[in-house]
Amino acid sequence: MTTTARLEGFFPYKLAVAAEAFSRSLMAVYGRRYGLSREEWRLLFLLAGVEEMTSLELGQRTTLDKVQVSRAAQRLEEKGLITRAIAPRDRRLRLYACTEAGRALFAEILPQVDASAEQILQAMSPDDREALQRGLTALLAAIEHIPEAEPDAAQ
Repeated sequence: MTTTARLEGFFPYKLAVAAEAFSRSLMAVYGRRYGLSREEWRLLFLLAGVEEMTSLELGQRTTLDKVQVSRAAQRLEEKGLITRAIAPRDRRLRLYACTEAGRALFAEILPQVDASAEQILQAMSPDDREALQRGLTALLAAIEHIPEAEPDAAQ
């Protein structure tokens, strides 16, 4: 078996490729049409549904690191879509909130992103869509039950 064939059959690789391809197809909506990066979209998506969120919470909920959150937030603030402030209880953290313009833009984009995602999913059979949902739910549940690896002392 060649290395390429082995890689293409490797589950983590296939999952990453599928997630990236799915995400890239959705970027056609919020990226090309509205000029938002993937990171900006993730922040806007989270902030549009809450009153405010800390930088730490954004990092945890988006899988973005601190630098990515900070840069995306700065761009969104420059576009007038969010606000940033220093958290009063912990000055190391920033508080982010969506502006009315940000909420309006999100409300305009979300149905288009949902339609694009649905178009992809509709290309699958109903049984395959259900199996995918069950499988992803089971995978995430299994990951939660795996203890985090201890950092290697040799590193």
